[in-house]
Amino acid sequence: MRYDRTDARILEIVQKNNRLTSEIIGDMAGLSATACQRRLKRLRWEGIIEADVSIVSPRAVGRPIQMLVLVTLERERSDIIDKFKKAIKSSGDVVNGFYVTGDADFVLYVTARTMEDYEQFTRRFFYENSDIKGFKTMVIMDRVKAGFAIPIDIPTEA
Repeated sequence: MRYDRTDARILEIVQKNNRLTSEIIGDMAGLSATACQRRLKRLRWEGIIEADVSIVSPRAVGRPIQMLVLVTLERERSDIIDKFKKAIKSSGDVVNGFYVTGDADFVLYVTARTMEDYEQFTRRFFYENSDIKGFKTMVIMDRVKAGFAIPIDIPTEA
């Protein structure tokens, strides 16, 4: 996947605000609206832009309890890992899931309405899964920063 300096500028802009029109993004990147639309379409098609999302306040939608959960599997076999990845993807309570190195095998970002709801989630998701060796929950006290913006390297002209 390749991108040029103009694409990099577009990526910086849409990561901060993806609701801007192609005309505004184009003006900021030095392009016409049509050229900007073409580039955005290509960036999406090539998978450089994976999704256009809105960051929603968990508290505002009734899910004020937020946790980071470190999960350790009983065994690290590809079939067990794949099965757990599938479970993560199908769970509405798991907002983000990461397969990691280190002391845990996975790190999950989970939201819940109440601690009782979280307890029910743990019973379903962890205790009923014989492939889970253990998990540790860290309750989030304050969300200091929320976002998905990635630093964009500006390509040097060849």
